[in-house]
Parts: sequence; C-alpha cells; structure tokens
Amino acid sequence: MIFKVEDIDQFKRQALKWASEFAVCGYLDSNNYHNAYSKFDALLAVGVKAEIEASAGHAFEALEAFRQEHHGWMIGFFGYDLKNELEQTQSNNVDGLNFPDLYFFVPQYLIIMKGNDVDIIADNAEAIYQAINQQRSLERQTTLEIKLQSRFSKQEYVDTFNQIKQHIARGDIYVTNFCQEFFAEDTIIDPLSVFMELNSISPTPFASFFKYREHYILCASPERFLAKRGNKLISQPIKGTARRGATSAEDEVIKQDLRINVKEQQENVMIVDLVRNDLTKSAKLGTVKTEELFGIYTFEQVHQMISTVTCEVEEGLSSVTAIRNTFPMGSMTGAPKLSAMQLIERYERTRRGVYSGALGYFSPDNEFDFNVVIRTILYNASNGYLSFQVGSAITFDAVAEQEYAECLLKAQAILQVLGAKIEYTES
Repeated sequence: MIFKVEDIDQFKRQALKWASEFAVCGYLDSNNYHNAYSKFDALLAVGVKAEIEASAGHAFEALEAFRQEHHGWMIGFFGYDLKNELEQTQSNNVDGLNFPDLYFFVPQYLIIMKGNDVDIIADNAEAIYQAINQQRSLERQTTLEIKLQSRFSKQEYVDTFNQIKQHIARGDIYVTNFCQEFFAEDTIIDPLSVFMELNSISPTPFASFFKYREHYILCASPERFLAKRGNKLISQPIKGTARRGATSAEDEVIKQDLRINVKEQQENVMIVDLVRNDLTKSAKLGTVKTEELFGIYTFEQVHQMISTVTCEVEEGLSSVTAIRNTFPMGSMTGAPKLSAMQLIERYERTRRGVYSGALGYFSPDNEFDFNVVIRTILYNASNGYLSFQVGSAITFDAVAEQEYAECLLKAQAILQVLGAKIEYTES
C-alpha cells in the first residue's frame, strides 16, 4: 500500500525508531545521490520471517539454497572473512565484535521510499503506517566522549607500511589496501542516535543501519561493490581520496588535482583491471567494459575517484554465484588478490569481519545491490565493544605519512560523531 508523505525525512526518522525496537532490521538510504542504477531512495526491512547465518566454509552454498527457497526481498551482509572459503587464506587476528561471516533475513515488513511515496509491503500496512506516525522524535544522545585505542601507533603504522612496500619492490604484489582498527571497550551508546548523527554529518549513497540482535552496523559508505540490473552487473570501485575545500573555488582546485594525480590514477586503474578480471568469471564473452574511468565525485567529507565497470551476465548464472566470483572486492584487497589478502592477514592486527565486506539486498526481480562496508562503526552491545577501521592503498610510490593522513581524513566524520580523540603515541 502506497502512502503520500509530506515530510519524508521526518518519516524516515520515525520509521527507523519504530524498526529499531525489533530484534532485526535493515535500513538502506541513498541520501538522494541518484544515479543510473538507483532502484529506490530508501528501503527499510523489519522483523524476521526467515533467516540464515553461516560461517566461512560452505556459506555461499548455504545462501544459494536459502535464496532458491526465498525468492522475494532479502537483506543482509557478507563478511570479509568469507575469503577463507574462496582462497587459501586464514583469519587469525583479534576479533572483539564476533559478527557472523554471513547473515541474511527475509523481512516480515518492507518499506520502500521514492520521493514522497512510501510503499509499505505488509498485510497490515495501514496499522504499520499509523504506528510509525505515532513515534516521537528521536532524542539526540548526549554528547559522546569515546576513548579510542589504536592497534597501531603512528610509528608502528609507518614501519609496517614500509615493510609491505618491500613486498611490492620484490614483485609479490602491485597494490594492497592496508587497514588499521580504532576501538573502545566497555562502551555504551545508542546505536540509532549515533547512526542518525553520522548520516547527518556524512550523507552517502550507500548509508545503512543494520541491527542483528546485539550487533549493529552504522555505515556511511560511498562505494558500490556490485549491483545487478536486468542482465547487467555493475561494480564501482573507489581508489583516490582528497579533502574538501573551504570554498567552492578551493574545492574545484582540489578536484582537478585529484583528477590528474598520477599516483591516484595508478591505484585506480590497478583495481579497475582486477575488477574487470573478476567480472570475466560471470560475464558473457567480450562484454566486460569500463564505462567510466577516474570519475571525480564529491561527498560531504571528501572527494573520491570512482570508476564504473560493467558486464552482461552469463545466462543461467545465479546472483549468489556472481557475487561469489567477485568477492572480496578488489578495492579492499589488492592485486594479485590472493597474495594481497595473504599479506593483509600477516600485517594487519584485527580480523576485518563485516568491515570491507558488503551489505545490501536481493530483490524479487532477481536484482541485487551491495555496498562496500567502509566508513562504518561496528558495535556489539552485549560486550560493549565498538570498532571502526580505516585503510588506504599501498603502491610502489605511496608515502606512509601521506597514507596515514588519508586514513584520518576518512575517519573524521566518525571521530566527530563519537566525540573521540586518539592519542598517537610513538613507539
């Protein structure tokens, strides 16, 4: 049933508050960043009709069977460590969050928002609409002052960065994405308030709020991992980041500098080549193409260099297999992918889990859309563990201090929301 809503932003806030009372819910918001592949403005899935949770080993196979049984809407996430099912890799680093490697649910209630139209898919749509409208405005959480710890001091980061560069000099890899964790223990937050604040400060086209019982994903991702529209697969890897300027004139200078930055172009084209190679596993012969190379896109916090790679799907190939064939995404691993993932495990100090995985949906028309889980706060309410990770690409020409600064640039919205400061001690 479709309802006309005068204030869609107010409705979103009330709907999220209503949904967050359920044990499981998932919210995806494009924040009005429309593109050729947008299917809706926002989607809210609430309550569990059926669900699947799986660990790396036979997770994709289990999801395939689950998807064949449930052909409608499904919302959920793929954790990065599903790589261990696909390649000869392991995940032995510390994990304070304890998310499953894979989780999807078939919702009891689904709400799709386009413009001022709200489509509530449920037997009792009118009652749900009334219940949402009766929600009081969400009260902002008192100002947070989270004490964050880091897995690396700045000097340890620089030293490790330079060790990884030695592998590049030896030819073991060409590029990799090296990430570091910032975390807090015994922390109490209101996850919905934190997400609303993050989404206000840093609205992005693949924002999401996901509640899986005591686990929360508060995501401000600007990056699409993989989507399917009709018989077409679309991947839009990001490589290349620059700060926002204080004025529109300064912004234009920064954007132009990013556009012609040879190092950023090298990073981007390496990952584009990797994505093209991954897509060939799912594509009709000769259909893989780069629709846009080095596109510059502006967000509230940063400018990004984004490329678009597409292909036509081989007939008879399932959606789950298409995702499996490209997972994990090249922008968060490196090239060659296997060697990069093995070095990531060796040099990083935290199990990535949901971070640098993918969150999104399957729809009844056999389409799907998944983001890259970056610029994201992860929280386990049962043990009070709060975490976010940030990373940047290492290439032969990369400079450790510059990439460290890029990590902090990517984290600035999260740090602002958490009221957090990090003490960077030198080792």
